[in-house]
Amino acid sequence: MTRKALSEVERLDWLRLTRTPNIGPVTFAELLRRYKTPKAAIEALPELSRRSGRKRALKAPSLGETEREVEQTARYGARIVAACEPDFPDMLAALDPPPPVVTLLGRAVLTERPAVAIVGARNASAAGRKIARDFAAGLGAAGHVVVSGLARGVDGEAHAAALETGTIAVLGGGIDHVYPPEHDRLYAALAADGLIVSESPFGHRATAKDFPRRNRLITGLAAGVIVVEAAERSGSLISARAAADQGRDVMAVPGSPLDPRAAGTNRLIKDGAALVGTVEDALAVLASSAPRSLRAGPPPGFDSEPDTGEPPPDQVAAVREALAPYPMSIDEIARAAGVGAARCAAILMELELAGDAVTLPGGLAALAV
Repeated sequence: MTRKALSEVERLDWLRLTRTPNIGPVTFAELLRRYKTPKAAIEALPELSRRSGRKRALKAPSLGETEREVEQTARYGARIVAACEPDFPDMLAALDPPPPVVTLLGRAVLTERPAVAIVGARNASAAGRKIARDFAAGLGAAGHVVVSGLARGVDGEAHAAALETGTIAVLGGGIDHVYPPEHDRLYAALAADGLIVSESPFGHRATAKDFPRRNRLITGLAAGVIVVEAAERSGSLISARAAADQGRDVMAVPGSPLDPRAAGTNRLIKDGAALVGTVEDALAVLASSAPRSLRAGPPPGFDSEPDTGEPPPDQVAAVREALAPYPMSIDEIARAAGVGAARCAAILMELELAGDAVTLPGGLAALAV
């Protein structure tokens, strides 16, 4: 992949577009595809807002606000890296689309080593906690970095057991948001000897909507994910689905059918996840996988022609009507609306800017609720 080094001005424009409300990774990539540069996309936002029906024009953060975020991040000892830059983590650059920016605190070199994610219940049992520790220590001894989300329970145990061999924590909030508070010492150890990663702005306190994106980064950084204790409806299962969509190995530790904390992991195994009970099982799954190319294509937008054609109102209405409250593929939405997939993606971008739609990684979109 040919990376593009950014000037300070270009980096600020990239960050301003990233931090604009209603612009997630999918819409960011579509804006760059259409306008080629963040600066041109920012300049187009007022007209896009008018066309999308917003009462108030969508505005990117000011240059001063963005400069303050960069300064605060640097004073904290972290740095912001754009998806097109040479030192952006390769595993995340291979995602479609990649997160537009990430903030890194600690040893970024850890992203260059093979990694496995370990996730599971916050209210993990004593047995689940021991399993997480054993897997993390064993995988670390075998040369793998352990990735998790710094949450209570399984996450915290996995990080603590892998501190000496290498571990990465992905946060839902800003890089400075230590959550849960009782993990302050673990957070400090990770900042010193491991790596902390965040997609959120400095100072941001995580809310429920931030965790699917955080989970996507956890699995995106790893070759596979091991789920240890997960209820039927849990963030760990979201991580497992994200891993499958990314082509990562999904592994699950089985549990008692009488324990609700094992219902999700047992379901994953039934649905095709690899059953693992030991570190050796996990290493065998990883070793048996066909080699995958992690070379990303060109950075979105730099090598594309802009597409500034305005969709007809009847097409916009047809795509809006085709949306459902649950995620559907863009191909399905395009067929239902009677438009081409490329045009449908462009319309969905405008509907997301208007707050009417949500576009999701993996070529999915849903009605905003």
